[in-house]
This record gives sequence, C-alpha cells and structure tokens, in this order.
Amino acid sequence: MAKILFNEATKEFHLQNDRISYIFCIMENGQLGHQYFGKHLTHRDSFQHFIQMRTQSHTAYVYENDFLFTLDTIRQEYPSYGTTDFREPAYQIKQENGSRITEFVYKNHEIYKGKKKLKGLPATYTEAEDDAVTVEILLEDELLSVQMVLSYTIYEDYDAICRNVRFVNNGEQNLDLLRAMSMSVDLYDSDFEMIHLDGAWARERHKKKRKLVTGIQSISSARGASSPDHNPFIALKRPYATEEQGDAYGFCLIYSGNFLAQVEVDRYETARVSMGINPFEFTWHLEPKDEFQTPEAVMVYSPAGLNGMSQNFHELFNHRLVRGIWREKERPVLLNNWEATYFNFNEEKILKIAEKAKNLGVELFVLDDGWFGKRDDSGSSLGDWYSDLDKLPEGVEGLSKKIEAMGLKFGLWFEPEMVNKVSCLYEEHPDWAIHTPGRRMSHGRNQYVLDFSNPQVVDHIYQMMEKVLKNSSISYVKWDMNRNITEAYGASLGADQQGEFFHRYILGVYSLYERLIAEFPEILFESCASGGARFDAGMLYYAPQCWASDDTDAVERIKIQYGTSMVYPVASMGAHVSAIPNHQVKRMTDVDFRAHVAYFGAFGYELDPNAMTEEEQEKVKKQIEFFKKYRKLIQFGTFYRLEDPFEGDGNAAWMCVSPDKKQAVAVYYKVKATPNPKLKKLPLTGLDPDKRYYCSRNDRTYYGDELMNMGLLLDMEFTGSSARKDSVTKKNSGTDAGDFTSQMYVFECVDN
Repeated sequence: MAKILFNEATKEFHLQNDRISYIFCIMENGQLGHQYFGKHLTHRDSFQHFIQMRTQSHTAYVYENDFLFTLDTIRQEYPSYGTTDFREPAYQIKQENGSRITEFVYKNHEIYKGKKKLKGLPATYTEAEDDAVTVEILLEDELLSVQMVLSYTIYEDYDAICRNVRFVNNGEQNLDLLRAMSMSVDLYDSDFEMIHLDGAWARERHKKKRKLVTGIQSISSARGASSPDHNPFIALKRPYATEEQGDAYGFCLIYSGNFLAQVEVDRYETARVSMGINPFEFTWHLEPKDEFQTPEAVMVYSPAGLNGMSQNFHELFNHRLVRGIWREKERPVLLNNWEATYFNFNEEKILKIAEKAKNLGVELFVLDDGWFGKRDDSGSSLGDWYSDLDKLPEGVEGLSKKIEAMGLKFGLWFEPEMVNKVSCLYEEHPDWAIHTPGRRMSHGRNQYVLDFSNPQVVDHIYQMMEKVLKNSSISYVKWDMNRNITEAYGASLGADQQGEFFHRYILGVYSLYERLIAEFPEILFESCASGGARFDAGMLYYAPQCWASDDTDAVERIKIQYGTSMVYPVASMGAHVSAIPNHQVKRMTDVDFRAHVAYFGAFGYELDPNAMTEEEQEKVKKQIEFFKKYRKLIQFGTFYRLEDPFEGDGNAAWMCVSPDKKQAVAVYYKVKATPNPKLKKLPLTGLDPDKRYYCSRNDRTYYGDELMNMGLLLDMEFTGSSARKDSVTKKNSGTDAGDFTSQMYVFECVDN
C-alpha cells in the first residue's frame, strides 16, 4: 500500500509502496535534503545515517564556527545557488534590489490521500483517494514573504514519484522568477549511463547513450515546443544494467514547451538531476499575490532494467495520464489520404478511396490537409477553417455523413496554431501572427504561428473549429503543428512579461485542447507536429495518441518506435503502412514488413488503396484481420524490447505479453541479410515459465521457460539452400530472406 510516513524526531519523509522508497528530510537550516531513491526499504525511526557530512577544504559553511554543514556537498531536494552551494540551482528569484539570494525554510507540511489537479497544465491524476498519497511541503522566505510549495505524490500501483512546485508572492515586492524547475534530486554517485532521445524531422527519438562525466550534460529545447531534436525525458542506468536487469531511473516532464533536462556531476561525483521549463528565454513576473505553477515531472525507478523502467511509464501514462473514453479503448484502424492525394483531391476521389478502405476492413477514414479555404498548396488558407466548396460541394459536413453512411468513422485534419499570409484570417488580424515589432518575420513552410499567448486568438480559433466539429460527423481530429516559433514576442503582453511568452503560448494550446475535449468528449484527438516534433507526455493528457513521425518508412520506423517505447506506450504511437517507394527515403519494402512494424502502435494506412494490386489488397485485408484480433494485446499488453537496432547491424526485436501471460506476440526484424551466417536465437521474456504456448507459425508447442532461456530459434538468412529447402530444411521455422524482412510469432497458452 502507498504510504507517506513522517519521522517527527528526525523530520524525515518516507514515501513508499510495496516496491519503491523515496526518502528526504528537513535539514538543520530548514531546507530539504535528499536521502534515498530506489528499491523499497523497511521503515525505521531514523535514516539520518544516510546523510554524510565531513570537513572539506576550499568550501564555505552555513553557520559560524561550524565546519561541517555546507550545501556545497550535501545532497538536496530543491537547491538554491549562492549560500554555500555552488552548483546550478533548481530555482532563482530576482528581487527589486537586484539580489538573487533567497532562503526558503520549512514551515509546515500536509499529507493527504489522492492528488490535486494542476491549474491549466497536464498532469497525472487519481480516480480514487486510495490511488495515491501526496505530501505538500510549505517553505517560506521570510524576508520576501514568498512561499514555495513542493508537492510529492506516490502511487499505489505505479512505481513513480510525481513532483511539482508552486511559488506564491505574499509580499509587497515585484519579483522575477528566473528559473523554476519541476524537480531536482541529488543522487549518491554518478556511476551511470545517461540515455536520451534525439533526432530531427523524419528521424525522431533515436536512442543515445553516454557515460556521465564531471560537469553538466543536458538536453533542451528553445523552439517553443518539446521538439524533434530532444525529448523531455532522460534515463540513468547503471553501466551493468540491461533491458532486463539492473537499476534504471527515468525522468519525464509532462510539458510540451521549452524544457531543460540536465545532470550536473560535481567534483565529488554526486549527480544532480534537474528537469523543468528551460530557463533560457524564461522570466515570470510575480507581482504581489501572484502565483506560478511549474509543470509536473515524473520520476520512476526499476531494478528490472530499462524494460522495467519503460513499463512503469507505460502503465502510469496509459491509466493515469491519458483521459476520457479512449484511455483504455482499442484504437481504430485508420486510412489517411495524405500520401495518396496530397492537396489534389475532390469529393469523388475521396469517396472512392474511402469505399475501398471500407472493403479492406479499415474503420476510420481521415481527410488530411487541403479541405478548407482555398488550400491547393502550403502557401494559403491556414486559419480559414471552413470548407472549400470547389473540392467538397457539400462541405466537410456533407462528406463526413456520406462516409459514415458507408460504415466508416470520419476524421479531419486541422493546424489550429498556424496562419498563412494569404488567408482571410491574416487579412483581418495580421497582428495575431507572432512577430517582434519592427523586425522581419521569418516563415516556415510559407506559414506563421498564431499568438496563442493572447486569449482572444485562442477564442477565435475555438469558435471556428467548434462550428466545423458541431455541424459534421467527426470521430477523430488530427491536430498538426508544422513549424516552430521565431521572433518570439507577445503583442498583448507588457515589456516586463515578454519572458513569459513561451510558457503562456503553450498554456494557450492546452486551453484550446481542454475546451474542445470538454465540448466533444467522444472525439479521438491525435496530436501531430510535422510528425514527431511535439511527441511528449503533456500532449498525451489531451490526445491519447500522437503522429510518431512523418517518416513512414518501415526500416527507419523500427528505430523511431524503439526509442519512443523508452517512455511512451505502444497505444500512443501513430504508426502507418505507406506506399512504396517510400515518400521520405524512397526505400522499397514488402507490405508485410511494413505492417509488422506499424502493428506496434495506433495502426493504419497512408496510401491509395485503389493503386494497390489485387494481391496487395488481399494481404492488407489479412493484415487488418490479424491486427483486430490481437489489437488489445499489442496496444495494452506489457511491452518488452528484445534486440536493439542502435547496436550492431541494426536488426531489432520486441514483443507484447498479455497481463495474464496467456498470450504473446513477438516480431524479429532483419534489416540487412548476410550470407551463410551464424545460427540465431531470440530469447523471449515476460512469459509464464511453467505454461505451454502454441505457435501457429511453425506449428510447435513450447514451454515458457525454454522460450525465455533457450530462446526462439530463427532461420531467415541466405544459406544457398533455397532450392532444397522443402526437402532438407522442411522442419525449420523460417525461410531464406533478404534485406528488410521480418518474422511474426503469436503464442497462445494451451494450459488452463
């Protein structure tokens, strides 16, 4: 059971469930010191022996004639700079006299069941009081009359600590908050490898790994969005840790704007991990009685390696971050028309595609960009959210009802945050496009970003979208965002508020999402940002799935989806089969290989089904039948990574196991064939060792323990024996296979 225990005598807090413990204390100066984060510990009356202090040379001490207590070396929870700590702080407040020195000391705390909502921000939540326990620590700087409330939540069923901070100005000074991280923690040592996800458009969230070294190692974004360059997530694992075993810590920010995640290793090799809004280009003006709320950060720990860490995130996000009717609901198989038509379509062409899609087994048809204004290319009409009657004589309203009459659900593309200069909206409100007075406006894709820091702009876009959604039969919305912010300036903000612009912008995005979800709770929202440029936990709070990448090439998607799975669940990844040659890399791959990759996500197609051969159409029918049969297992089963495409020759493998361990599906991807290779086996995981499993692919029965220890024997290489395979290697499970091939295995338990 989740508990928060307080040792009165030693002023220690012990957050625990049956699997993890998090321990910190109130130090003698009234600030918070960190003691432990890791595997569950038996509670005791004192954990003071976890704190180490010693006399140091060349440092500074807090109290006169005390040569022991220094913040320079002690491990802390939410540190400040300048009062004996020389490391980077968690927060910084500029006062009217220019000083940035503060002294927040403990005043009181409250422990309560459940978890409070964060105003205007995405966050994890509880459905019942017993889901979690929270402690709020109130600290105060008496000179400034400013309060700081540190919130910690531990869940009963999820091995995570959720943290946020709130600043309240109860004084008479006008203050500037220069830095406000969501969390900070000083780990005992720095013997870790840091894993993060980075990339660029069409190759997002590639796994990168490096050994921690003395100094600062960080990832960040200053693009106005979490960005494709870096994702607001880092992991720290012990060098010996693997996917299956060893200590792994994960840190994820539930936020979609500019962020910073960093690890500072000091001269004593303590690792300070901090995460929050990027302090670069950030200042929040705090007038008397004003408050500021940080986003939420999630910290997880697992002794079961990176898979264990990832599964902690997946379970928490699937059940206590995603909301609404789609939270645990299987996602529909969709077909998106973008790569089939781009802007060149009319109602007749769309209906033909939709009819064929229906015959193949597709459940949802999505009309992408080009349905509104006079949108025949990327240079016009963004912001004019009304139907182009030249393309759609009865508008989206009429088209949506015709498609629903076929037995399909209908989805629609929007890009609410953007505007073209060639648009009615820009002509009427040129000042609504983000720009700095007197400066040149930079464009991206011939478009500009609307100023969502201005509530008036958000209201207008809401009204336009609401009208379309209300008058049409729409079950799904793809929310795109195809460029980042330049010339950042809020025209409705004062000069002393310009440092607030980026945060206010993303709050505006969140508010529009919230209003639309409240009005249309049945709609499935899918966030998108040129593919994966804003794939983050903040978006999952509003949109249960996200367009993982514009690159639909199956080979590249192996790496994208593998990296994404480090923190985000399978059901959240929009994953599609596209036409070949692939539109991003021109690669030719078999339709089964493409499907075997795309299955592991919110599955669909992005092509013209009328352009496929009859043989391909039959394959697609069977693919959709297969996916529907195992959709729940794949999207909500326990996901395990088995072979890393970022290591070795780029081959990969993963699997999903049902919660009761009675069903599993595993896939192996061969990217590059080799002649006359060594024998290959693939150890599986997560199965019941004592149960028997039947595999229809090779008509064999296995015990769980042999699949996990001996492994699955693979045979999918060029050996030169193809001509005699039937007679000589008939009993083998595979076939001679070239580049870009895969093998899918389904295991069904045959024991009761």
